Amino acid sequence: MAIETETQTQTGFKLVGFKNFVRANPKSDRFKVKRFHHVEFWCTDATNTARRFSHGLGMPIVAKSDLSTGNQTHASYLLRSGDLNFLFSAAYSPSISLSSPSSTAAIPTFSASNCFSFSASHGLAVRAVAVEVEDAELAFTTSVNNGAIPSSPPVILENHVKLAEVRLYGDVVLRYVSYNDPNPNQNPNLLFLPGFERVSDESSNSSLDFGIRRLDHAVGNVPELSSAVKYVKDFTGFHEFAEFTAEDVGTSESGLNSVVLANNEETVLLPMNEPVYGTKRKSQIETYLEHNEGAGLQHLALKSEDIFRTLREMRKRSGVGGFEFMPSPPVTYYRNLKNRVGDVLSDEQIKECEELGILVDRDDQGTLLQIFTKPIGDRPTIFIEIIQRVGCMLKDEEGKEYQKGGCGGFGKGNFSELFKSIEEYEKTLETRRTA
Repeated sequence: MAIETETQTQTGFKLVGFKNFVRANPKSDRFKVKRFHHVEFWCTDATNTARRFSHGLGMPIVAKSDLSTGNQTHASYLLRSGDLNFLFSAAYSPSISLSSPSSTAAIPTFSASNCFSFSASHGLAVRAVAVEVEDAELAFTTSVNNGAIPSSPPVILENHVKLAEVRLYGDVVLRYVSYNDPNPNQNPNLLFLPGFERVSDESSNSSLDFGIRRLDHAVGNVPELSSAVKYVKDFTGFHEFAEFTAEDVGTSESGLNSVVLANNEETVLLPMNEPVYGTKRKSQIETYLEHNEGAGLQHLALKSEDIFRTLREMRKRSGVGGFEFMPSPPVTYYRNLKNRVGDVLSDEQIKECEELGILVDRDDQGTLLQIFTKPIGDRPTIFIEIIQRVGCMLKDEEGKEYQKGGCGGFGKGNFSELFKSIEEYEKTLETRRTA
């Protein structure tokens, strides 16, 4: 190992960087983690926020819990595309939500007072990253016994579902969900969680589908990486899947350090970033931490089965209630693309990448196509990444084909282009460090 290339964080945690990192999977999970289950956003208006995401991402609203279902505490709307579930929740007025019986809430861990303060501190942001586990109660107990800060103890919902929460970073919680039914997706009476009712096809825009299929990874920004990584590794048993330093992914003006944690099956990927201080410009991670009032979820990477189709549909809606994208890289980026990935992408696909502003990178195993939206709310904080991974196909014990987690990496070769775009975007927001 080349010690001279190591990067030391503020508390002595050493990163060896991309070139020296050796990937290994010790199968060290402390409890069985199956997959990402859902992501819950807390906001001040769940109806309009859910509709915007539905329109912009091609995700039908499939279930609800609100006044019409007897929920007097919060309005919650579930969007679904493939295995991706987005939940948007907002408390009703304080005079209603704070005085309503807690039994009316479909999400038993929901707190109206916490939702009000959360939205005031963070704006539109992710409150919960939910993972499906074999036993939520066991996962919670094991986590707490290994240092996790408890947020909500285990609750059993109508003998069907167990739900519990521990702190992840900042005000974001890691939510554990488990089902008594071994095949919950085949239970017509359990669309999501008890207390949620199906939304009619007319209201849900059920025909919407831009090809997004699941959550690939959920990225958090923290003030200090060493303690955050140790905390999550200790209570989950997750292993380090990848790491990057400012030397790997920075620009001449700013940078970050990053570690990716993963479960045994590498279906749940949790990267975390810290800012690098003392650079010419304020790091975008530092900008995030200021505007988010501390640590939080920076972006969600959504995996598409056809990124060209997804981007064509999303770009149609960019100016009409959808999402805007970061500026495309210069023409020279695409001139060099054929030499880099011409054996994987056709000339027509490379041309389409240029037309849509898609970035392409590869590692020793596969290829990654990616693009990033601008921040999705008022603050320069949370954004969305759309990706497609090519290659790394394996077969499980039953002979079913699946793609290896993290195939193609996380876009290390594109980070400098992305950061330059973010830096130029932030200049328009006047976020330069003052003298």
